[in-house]
Amino acid sequence: MNSATDNPQPAVEVREMDFCYGRSAALRNLNFTIPRNEITAFIGPSGCGKSTLLRCFNRMNDFIPGAKVTRGGIWIDGIEIHSPEVDGVELRRQVGMVFQKSNPFPRSIYENVAYGPRILGERRKSVLDAIVEKALHGAALWDEVKDRLHESAFGLSGGQMQRLCIARTCAVDPEIILMDEPCSALDPIATARVEELILALRENYTIVIVTHNMQQASRVSDRTAFFYLGDLIEYDLTRKIFTNPTEQRTEEYITGRFG
Repeated sequence: MNSATDNPQPAVEVREMDFCYGRSAALRNLNFTIPRNEITAFIGPSGCGKSTLLRCFNRMNDFIPGAKVTRGGIWIDGIEIHSPEVDGVELRRQVGMVFQKSNPFPRSIYENVAYGPRILGERRKSVLDAIVEKALHGAALWDEVKDRLHESAFGLSGGQMQRLCIARTCAVDPEIILMDEPCSALDPIATARVEELILALRENYTIVIVTHNMQQASRVSDRTAFFYLGDLIEYDLTRKIFTNPTEQRTEEYITGRFG
């Protein structure tokens, strides 16, 4: 399952980054690299900064008054994403996001997936048809919905809706997919389907997942980062984090002694 390599190509580089909400520091002096075509899990207790960091990668924190990077930065494909020449909308196409609660649009299954390509200017029905089919295949959903594409997305089960949201994200051909606790609202069977999908998507995308589920982090990720109170305590191969962590706080967290 684990695909981590010794000399990975970087997808995201975080350098000496501090992030604040107003005067309150949320993240401090972060330095690490997320490899391309791997799955990286962020773990840590609630309020430790992992979802805040995830939202930094596609600048969703831009919409929060007073929230800003105050030192250092984040580089994707060698470009600092907070540079004035970086367009936030284009960045969010390149860096897609799947949220904790599935959030399909109040439209048909087809229109949910076609929405992004339409926004980007694609109008040809044949092309949209191909994009929708490819994205739904990629999200392991095509066989379940191919005969009901023009029915409401709200008629799907919770797990299907979350896979639809993943298909919608893939339809605009991102490089990176961020997932903020994508299985927390799902039952064990639906969770297993989404985890299988995450592993399959690694072939074409770099994936960063925030999870409170230690078993999930150990099952799906190549590398794991443990955060505590805004600090990155430890970042390493997942198998090392879960079998032989360097930091005592990491061991205490993953064995359930706090958090």
